[in-house]
Amino acid sequence: MDSAIVATERLTKRYGRTAVVEDLDLRVPTGCVYGFLGPNGSGKSTTMKMLLALVRPTQGEVRIMGRPMERGTRRELLAHIGSLIETPPGYAHLTGAENMRIVRRMLGLTRDQVEAAVRTVRLQEQMAKTVRTYSLGMKQRLGIAMALARQPRLLILDEPTNGLDPAGIDEIRTLLRDLAHNGVTVMVSSHLLGEIDRTADVLGILSGGRMLFQGTRADLFAASTPDLVIRCTDPRAAAQSLTPRGARLTADAEVVVPGPDDRRTAGIIADLVGEGIGIHEVRRDAQSLEDVFMDLTAGGGLR
Repeated sequence: MDSAIVATERLTKRYGRTAVVEDLDLRVPTGCVYGFLGPNGSGKSTTMKMLLALVRPTQGEVRIMGRPMERGTRRELLAHIGSLIETPPGYAHLTGAENMRIVRRMLGLTRDQVEAAVRTVRLQEQMAKTVRTYSLGMKQRLGIAMALARQPRLLILDEPTNGLDPAGIDEIRTLLRDLAHNGVTVMVSSHLLGEIDRTADVLGILSGGRMLFQGTRADLFAASTPDLVIRCTDPRAAAQSLTPRGARLTADAEVVVPGPDDRRTAGIIADLVGEGIGIHEVRRDAQSLEDVFMDLTAGGGLR
């Protein structure tokens, strides 16, 4: 907890009687890529806006680098944070270089800081072009360059790969990993589970404004129990026998039982053998991050 660059305590945001975020205890370790996952409407964007003091919490606390984000500390803390929320910033009729000069003047930065940010996102060859001619991926990189120009310790990105083609997604993924390798903590929200799976060191899964899971990918898979797959001599009879346990029969004549632990698995096999059904194979179904995510967000927590 002491190593968390971002920490919240019971963070809550209500609009009237509707809780968009509720009792959120968030921990973003320093120096990682933190993948913030959740279905649309789960509260990810609202949470990020509260971290940036763009939305005032109904209750709870946000701490950045160990200090509370409040009126007296906001300006100082935000000087160490870069962000890209919603659409990429920038004036479409100006060139990339002109947009970066505006950022430089507004933030009181040096030319070296701005040039270093542009190099980091590998946009040097495109700075003389107007932003309206940029691809969406180039606009996203320009927005990240603007966020990086102040050399932040923390970078908060809301759906930075939204709408990008596979090449653009790969560029952003590589960039985020490089930033974390060079000491910038990156918090990134996304609904693209495969990309977060390849990018993030730590995951936070939000649903209905509540945190369902927080930890490493290994922690997540260790806490989630995969389905049991059984091949046997009489799959139809086995599936019927195990119907009270949620079993189903697949097109490949395999019996699938949702998420039994080892003790329940032993009981299932013993029951089938006791009914005279021969067992050919018993295995755990391979799980992807998407499988676990769907189980979590549909069921409200780990089994």
